[in-house]
Order: sequence, then structure tokens, then C-alpha cells
Amino acid sequence: MKNTLLGSLYLILASSIWGGMYVVVKVVVSVIPPLELVWMRYVVAIVALLTIGFITRQKWRIEKRYFLIIIAIGIIGNAISIVAQETGTMLSTAQMGAIITSSTPAFMVIFARLILKERMTLRKGISVCLATIGVFLIVGIGDVNMSGTLGGIALLIAALTWALMSVLVKLLPSDYSQIVVTTYSILVALIVLTPFVLPGLYEINISQLTHPTIWGGLLYLGIVSTAGGFLLWNRGLQMLNASSGGIFFFFQPVVGTLLGWLILGENIGLTFWIGSILILTGVLFVIKEKK
Repeated sequence: MKNTLLGSLYLILASSIWGGMYVVVKVVVSVIPPLELVWMRYVVAIVALLTIGFITRQKWRIEKRYFLIIIAIGIIGNAISIVAQETGTMLSTAQMGAIITSSTPAFMVIFARLILKERMTLRKGISVCLATIGVFLIVGIGDVNMSGTLGGIALLIAALTWALMSVLVKLLPSDYSQIVVTTYSILVALIVLTPFVLPGLYEINISQLTHPTIWGGLLYLGIVSTAGGFLLWNRGLQMLNASSGGIFFFFQPVVGTLLGWLILGENIGLTFWIGSILILTGVLFVIKEKK
């Protein structure tokens, strides 16, 4: 019982951290463009992860046959997905960012079928349909702001690529430390993003980076959201089974929505809530599936 309560607390903290991330990105991205923000976030995160890794004496050796998987994880998940996520958040709202990307577990069903040959059940099929309909409701069809539509599309790309990355992680040996895998994948993303980021770094107003809100946001994204969030989530899943642990993913969109409303003053419309309910229902179908 003690492990269950402690594991639940870890998972709630991790999801809440990721939910708050959307509000932080919305504030920081007004000063630092999305691509440069991802790069800076990873520089901070990799320093934190290396420090934790060396303190905990992690084994850093990776077998050569898994190099390509690590590279794919870094490019698809840590580069493309996160850049799309922060671009989408910049063009839309914190609530939309939190809710659309919460459809990731449903999209994982498709990739699990294609890559891991997992069985596609009726329950999983219904969950994907519900999540897709929910995404269209939130993004909007017809008379909508073009910028918001582009933001929704970017967030959808972020959800899809993160789902693909999450399935690719399952191809790695289970005894590989998540600290090591995350560190290497972030390093890959840093190498890939650096040539695109360097020209833009010179255009950032250095004086604005000294503002407590901006550098505080960078530290939150790098240390708390990227490094701390992953460690809390993985530790929580060790104490609970995966199907039970997945339910706590719901805290991410809930926190993101509430903070977007409370801090940023963003409006919450009826179609937003209808779409959110459909997505969360779809994700719940996946989480509750018995293996």
C-alpha cells in the first residue's frame, strides 16, 4: 500500500510538471524562438542528467546494435516532436497544447501495431477514433483563426512523433537505465539542432534573458520538466504496473488547462471541452485495456 501511494505521488508530480510546462513555454517563447528554446532547454537538461548520472554511477555503455534506435529516438522524439510542440504552443494556447498532446497514448496504439506487432482490438480502435475526433474539434474546422489552426497541426505532429518515439523506446533492452537513454537521445537532438540554432542565437536579446521569468522558465524546462519529470515518471511506473500508472497522464492536460486559464487568462469554450472529453475518453480506453 505504501509503494502504491508513493508511486502515485511520483506520477502525479511528473504529470503536473508537464502540464505546467505548456504555460512556461507560452511565456518564454515570447522572448526565445521555439527552435532556440528547445536547444537551450536541452543544454540545461543534459548538464542536469549527466550530473545525476555520474552521482548515481550509471553504466553508460550502449551496444552498437542499439545505436540507430537511440539516434531515431533523439531525432524523432527529442528534436522534431519537441520543436513541433513548442511551435504549436506559441501559435495556439496552453490548453490546446496540453490537451492535444495528451492524445499520444492513443496514437501509440497504431505504432505499436506496425512496429511491435501488437494486436489491434476494437477497444483500441475506438480510442484512436475518439482521440482523432477530439483533436479536430479542438483545432477547429471552418471559420477559425489560421494561426490557431497551424498551432493545432504542429501539436498534432508533436503527439504523433512522441508516440512513435515512445514505441521505439520499447525496442531497447529493459535493463538500460532511463537516465542513460534520455541523456544520449538528448545529445543526439542537440547535435542535430545545433547547425539550425546557431544563426538564431545571435539575434536573441541577451538583456531579456536576464529577466527572472525567462531564465527561471529555462531552468524549469531543462531541469524540472525534462530531467526531473522523466525521473519521477519512470520511478513511479516502477512502483505501479504500466496500465495503472498510465491513468495519471490525465493530470497533464488538467494542470495545463487550469494554469492556462488562471495565469494566462485563456478562454475555455464549449467545443474545447467536448474535444477534451473525447480525447481523454479515448486515452482512457487505451489505459484500461487488459493485456
